[in-house]
Amino acid sequence: MAIERVALGIVYDGSSYHGWQYQGSDIATVQLSLQEALSSVANHRVTLTCAGRTDSGVHATRQVVHFDVHVPRPEKAWVLGANARLPKDISVDWCQRVSGDFSARFSATARRYHYLIHNSRIRSGLMSGLLARDHRPLDEQRMYDAAQQLLGEWDFTSFRAASCQARSPMRCIQHMSVCRENDLVILDIQGNAFLHHMVRNIAGVLSDIGAGEKPVEWAGQLLAAKDRTLGSVTASPTGLYLTDVIYPQCWDLPTGPRLPHLLSLLGNLQSP
Repeated sequence: MAIERVALGIVYDGSSYHGWQYQGSDIATVQLSLQEALSSVANHRVTLTCAGRTDSGVHATRQVVHFDVHVPRPEKAWVLGANARLPKDISVDWCQRVSGDFSARFSATARRYHYLIHNSRIRSGLMSGLLARDHRPLDEQRMYDAAQQLLGEWDFTSFRAASCQARSPMRCIQHMSVCRENDLVILDIQGNAFLHHMVRNIAGVLSDIGAGEKPVEWAGQLLAAKDRTLGSVTASPTGLYLTDVIYPQCWDLPTGPRLPHLLSLLGNLQSP
């Protein structure tokens, strides 16, 4: 029986899930919900490979996954069939058949994240699970200047979680910007790959610099120190979104980023 490989674009609110990765049938994860829905459409068990495993509470507007199936289905059947079976906080955005040598993880050349901070002395009753919050006045220009020290390929030991299982701490940051829209401070970061908690640890460091508690040069000093214990606390997962996964053009997948809806409304955020 012929095997067909299918790629999907996935959107989810991670607030109610213990991250992406399957951890057993009794623990709510995005992978569990999606595999169950797709297995129902396929009439056999499917196993998913994703582009980037997001942590508990982290969201995605353009996660990419692939899976193999033994039965032919129209592309719209995977989208509509899965969405009819998924909980309201997970959806399939698009579907495309790919060749058997495609990998959602290993074929990707870069990932892009946005980190959203509600910067206000007063907490908001809206979107508490979709934005991080910092009550300290943040200077976005200081944060931007500090972020530029992290561009390029470096040893990011100072920005990885103690539990990180990556074999190498070397990662390449291709783009990083910080901007403000009223009370919303937006960190936009793209790299070839990221270590466990790397984006959230960078957000924590930049926030302390933006609050004036540390000098701008501290970001570069931490990078050189290669010591996680010298850094800031890990920023909240609620503000973090996986917004794009970049692939070579030969795969002809839909291109991103797919920004969170509130950023799409702003209309002036530029691609790197």
